[in-house]
Amino acid sequence: MKRNISFYLTNIQIKEFCGSADNNIKVLQEELNTNIVVRGNEVKIEIKPEIENLLPELVRQISELLESGEHLSPRRLKYIIRHLKEFDEEINITEVFKEKIKIGTKKGFIKPKTKTQQQYIKAIRENDIVFGIGPAGTGKTYLAMAMAVNYLLAKKIERIILVRPAVEAGEKLGFLPGDLIQKVNPYLRPLYDALYDMLPNTNIQEFMNNGILEVAPLAFMRGRTLNQSFIILDEAQNTTIEQMKMFLTRLGHNSKAVITGDITQIDLPNSQESGLVHVQKILKGIKGIEFIYFSQIDVIRHDLVQKIIDAYEKEKKK
Repeated sequence: MKRNISFYLTNIQIKEFCGSADNNIKVLQEELNTNIVVRGNEVKIEIKPEIENLLPELVRQISELLESGEHLSPRRLKYIIRHLKEFDEEINITEVFKEKIKIGTKKGFIKPKTKTQQQYIKAIRENDIVFGIGPAGTGKTYLAMAMAVNYLLAKKIERIILVRPAVEAGEKLGFLPGDLIQKVNPYLRPLYDALYDMLPNTNIQEFMNNGILEVAPLAFMRGRTLNQSFIILDEAQNTTIEQMKMFLTRLGHNSKAVITGDITQIDLPNSQESGLVHVQKILKGIKGIEFIYFSQIDVIRHDLVQKIIDAYEKEKKK
């Protein structure tokens, strides 16, 4: 005889639970490999041995999310299920999705999509130097940019500085045509893409003209002291030990630095140790510096990106 776990929702909650064209139910059935029946205000989920321990907590999380008035999407459901499958610790999913970063476009706010993203935002608020380390697609750079824009609009800092090592050009950009910004543009494109999501185009151009927004290759940071600034160093896995030390010692008064990178994607010559790998050995435990580690469960791009990362991880272990 089949066993089911049942719970009841209001009319509005049932509509949100099912989703457009029952997409939420389809995701739940696929991820849990079980059957779900909705009759009136009652939801029945068939209990199978492999999900028996997971179901009560899943139902609690879904009910709590719906009661809070939050939107229930296929992506959110997938994250909740995968987190419950992979980790033992509890997750307060309602608290995760309540977090907001105010930005300057019509979108209004940016919200974290995973528990690690929420911890990352909290770490940036509470520390002057934060390292975000993990695979592509986890929102490391995007959320750092959102926090930088938020701090600028709130007048907590006076300028945003975006930095990236130009490894492919060996940090020697002189042979490329154009001025400094034109030379380094190809390497900073991902930072610009995030920025255009968070500020009107006219503001971006105005900020660049006034020096409020600055983009530069890492090599041009030498000898500077950066006060009243929010500095983002992207692709930090491609810094040398000397470059990382140089960058970190640029930090001035009332400034924050966020350093992001993926230590599985190092483009340095084999003889050089990555500054991002090295810095983890010597700076952990220092008050005011925090390391946040993302995993494939935090990937928020296309579902296939997570599967691709998993495949590479399995191959690496072999």
